[in-house]
Amino acid sequence: MGGTVVVGLDGSRHSLPAVRWGAEEAAARGLTLHLLHAWNPRPSTVRVAHDAAARKRHGAELLASAEAAAHGWHPEIIVTTEQVPEDAVEALVDRSGQAAMVVLGSRGHEAVDGFLLGSVSLHVLGRAECPVVTVREGQSAPCPRPVVVVGVQDVGPPGEAVLDLAFTVAGAHRGSLRAVRAWEPGVAVGAVSGAGPAPDAGEREVGERKALAEVLSPWRARFPAVEVTEEVARGKAVPALLGACSRAGLLVIGRRVGRSPTRLGPVVLAVLHHGRCPVAVVPRT
Repeated sequence: MGGTVVVGLDGSRHSLPAVRWGAEEAAARGLTLHLLHAWNPRPSTVRVAHDAAARKRHGAELLASAEAAAHGWHPEIIVTTEQVPEDAVEALVDRSGQAAMVVLGSRGHEAVDGFLLGSVSLHVLGRAECPVVTVREGQSAPCPRPVVVVGVQDVGPPGEAVLDLAFTVAGAHRGSLRAVRAWEPGVAVGAVSGAGPAPDAGEREVGERKALAEVLSPWRARFPAVEVTEEVARGKAVPALLGACSRAGLLVIGRRVGRSPTRLGPVVLAVLHHGRCPVAVVPRT
């Protein structure tokens, strides 16, 4: 995937971890880092309304500070900046069409009722055309040879974009990859589903392991330097993914295309809220 690493800046302290994570990714993959600040020219309340000139000055200061920080971490990367008087969601979704990924900051685990993502993040996650990575405070520091965890739900073409990102990131950072596939007894999954009597648990697990190995085989060939661990977990996907990513550098999962923009599915929402590492949500083709 070409393009740029787009980082959305809203002026809060949650943006800086996203800038650092985006700079790390741009440096590792030789991509341009694009810093975007969008502000609504028609704010909904008088209390938050400022004149356009003041908003523009504030945006310029915000972008200059973020650019300096990015170059402080990685002086060699190319950084571009942009501020637009547009709705933030629309601006980020529009740029996602030409980006390698979009990176957003999110609140930490102390948020009320565990709700970590604002409405901008939720809408961008549901509508973006490229992977969207959410990064919390404390998650942006670089880690040597990171482990990338990928949830393997689809065994055919719909899951290729998910595996593409996971292997690309692991390869760029000289890290390893942990592929996790969860299955529930009585629920037909992927390549092992079909007509006829339901297999017993032992047969089903063998089938799931075979399905996972087959879907990973061409990616192993494309990325021979990436060490891959395969994990088939009996039970629901969320506990399996959260357990696997407790010490990971990134968790990569897919989302269905065609859902309502604010409906990401229970698995995606659960790992976004409870995952202990940055999470990349990839639209499944």
